[in-house]
Order: sequence, then structure tokens, then C-alpha cells
Amino acid sequence: MKVIVVGNGGREHAIAWKLAQSSSVEEVICTPGNGGTAFENKCRNVEGKTHDDFVRIAKENGCELCVVGPEDPLAAGLADKFWAEGIPTVGTRKDPAQLEASKDMAKDFMKKYGVACAASKTFTDKNEALAYVKEKGAPIVLKADGLAAGKGVVVALNMEDALKAVEDLMDGALVGDAGRKLVIEEYMRGVEVSILSAVCVDPELTKAGKSCIVPFVSARDHKRLLDGAKGPNTGGMGAIAPVDDVTEEVLAKFQKDILEPTLKGIESEGWDYKGFIFFGLMITKEGPKVIEYNIRLGDPETQAVLPLMDFDFAQMCKAITEGKLSEFKTAWKKGYVVSPVAVSGGYPKAYKKGLEMTIDSSKTSKAKVFIAGAVEKDGKLLTSGGRVIACSANGETFDEAWKKAYEAIEGVSFEDMFYRKDIGLPGAAESN
Repeated sequence: MKVIVVGNGGREHAIAWKLAQSSSVEEVICTPGNGGTAFENKCRNVEGKTHDDFVRIAKENGCELCVVGPEDPLAAGLADKFWAEGIPTVGTRKDPAQLEASKDMAKDFMKKYGVACAASKTFTDKNEALAYVKEKGAPIVLKADGLAAGKGVVVALNMEDALKAVEDLMDGALVGDAGRKLVIEEYMRGVEVSILSAVCVDPELTKAGKSCIVPFVSARDHKRLLDGAKGPNTGGMGAIAPVDDVTEEVLAKFQKDILEPTLKGIESEGWDYKGFIFFGLMITKEGPKVIEYNIRLGDPETQAVLPLMDFDFAQMCKAITEGKLSEFKTAWKKGYVVSPVAVSGGYPKAYKKGLEMTIDSSKTSKAKVFIAGAVEKDGKLLTSGGRVIACSANGETFDEAWKKAYEAIEGVSFEDMFYRKDIGLPGAAESN
């Protein structure tokens, strides 16, 4: 079969790469794709910008399955459009996509169905929000309600930063209209982890007792720019999988206190949700609690998790669209993946684009280089974004994976390239 993948980031390169490994996949059409998918085995880029473009490209190329990578098109209803055109799609429909598109809606959902999470309150009036922050004190967490490309959350450790965040978010200085409604949460103490999962729910499956959420191995993103979890927040400076402090006890509490009530909530709302969900968690002394839902795979966690899959990812995606995920058997490779990210100098602020990148295959042979922010032009790779590549390596031990990943990333080169040297090491993870 032919599969279309919508998106152009590192996550989409990893998705296309994993789909192409399936013997059942003839070709992966990437729209718009990037410099990595341009050279990937069995993959081909086709330029597309609008939802109509994506559907047209799928039809013209005879695609029998669609996988949507980013959250924005899902929140805008792209999956609904594909299904209406008769193309089975991995990616939730518009209504449940609001679990990520609206932090306020997600908190209401968590409270309604008893999902373990931080206490919170939502505001549309800036003065009321400022008064609440003064009453509660710092540290405190402030979240823009709408989609903000990973820039809508401020963890304020002192009152000055908290009050400034209210002003900046609600006046539109940081994230535009996304911050007009503000969710203010208690500050949870613990360490962050991510659990990406496949979802297959609709009213008919629920009646038959076959709706399900299937969690993947745990992962951890490293958001801060600098070693030791210092510096500004970014879209992600690297990831590891699995995470050793996600113990069997933690997983049992996650299943009981988070996954099961989330599934019950999706069923009770009567949603048609066939795609992925990403649980952003804080492991607290009381157990794991939800920081946020993402209604797609995480980036860069996907680049660390997918290489550990020891099953046919394309067949899993097909099972999701056919309502057969509950019958699908997963298996995971032993060991670890370490995936540091290389960024352009100046990121997450202003940075140059159009820089030529070289990859020395003799140095990267023991890892997989996923392209995030680079395009192909005349056979060359030119940088086009802040996060440029993720370099993923698998090892039987964490130390082996770490060594392979960092040896490989030295084989990637472009002007002012920067990366953290401590992904996965003690003290590298954000903790509260």
C-alpha cells in the first residue's frame, strides 16, 4: 500500500522511516516532507500547504492510509476531511483534538473523569489572574489556553516572573491570542516523563468492549537549551527511551489513575479517536500526574521511541484505522535509545537559515540521523529551522547508546551548530 504522511519535522521523518520498513508499504508520500524524507528509502516528497492539497495528493498517488504528524491540522479537522474522502487516517478528529488545542478544556476533562493532575483555575480577566497569583504565591505554572507551538507554558519560580508571565501571556506579547484565556496550575514537584500511546476508540468499539489505549515505552524530553537543565525552554534538545525511573509501580499507578480514566472519558464523550495520545507526566511523591495531553506523537520523543519498536508500525497504524488495535501485539527491543538534538546557533531566539549541512556517513553509521529543520536543494541539505537534526542510537545499555549517539552527532556539521552534551545523564533532566 501507499501511505501519505502529513508534516515536515523530525517526528514526521521518523514516522515515514518506520512506515517504510514495512514489507506492506510500497511508498510513503511525505507532504510537504523535508530534507530527510527527500533521501529516505521508499519515501518521496510532494509539496502541499492546505488541507485540500493534502487530500488531493493522497488521491492522485493512490494512498490507502494517512498519518498526520502535527497537532495544528488535527485541531483544524484534517482527519475528519480525510475520512470524509474515504481515506483511513491515523490522527484524531477535531473534537478530541481540543484536548491539546485548549488547556482549559483538557483540565475540565481531567477533573470530570478523575484523571490525576495538578489543581488549576482558568481566567479570562487579567486582573483576576494577577490577584490569584498574588494569593497563591510562587512557584506556580501558567499556561496559555490555545496552541502555542510549545511556547505557551511558563514555570514561574518567583512572584516577579509569575506576574510578568500573566501580563505577557494575556496581553499577547508571547503567544498572541492563545494566551487570552489563561490556565494557572499548582507547581508539582517531581521529574517529567512522556508516555506516547496509540488510541482506538469510537462508539461502536466501546459497545463491543474493544476501545483501547496502548502505551509505548516511556521516554524523556530535555527542554532546556543548556547542559544541566539550564537556560531557556526549547522545543526539545534531545530524548531518551526508556526511562529507568518509570518503574513497574509507577506504570501501575499510571494505568489506574491516568490511562484508564482517560479512556473512560473519551468513551463517555462519544468521540471517534483513532490516532495517538501523548501523556506528559510529572512523577510526584503521590505518583504520576498529567501535566498535559498532546493528541499526537511527541517531538523529539518519537525519534527515541520508534527505533525501539519490534513490530510492524504500518500494520499498527492500519489496525488503528480498522478498529483492531485491541488485537494488535506489540513488542519492544531490549536496550535504550539516546537521541540528542542539534540546533542552529541563536535558537530558540533568532537564527540563520539556509546553511549547508554535511553528514559524514562513516561517523553516523551506528545511528540514525532524523532531519527536523532542513530542506533538500540541488542535492544538498540546507537548514530551514531552529532544531535541525536528532541523532538516534540504540544500545544494549544506556552507556552504549549514549556513546554511539554522541560519536554520530560529531559527523553532522553546519555553521554555528550547537547541541547539549548531557542528554540522559544525571542532572540533565528537568525536575521540580
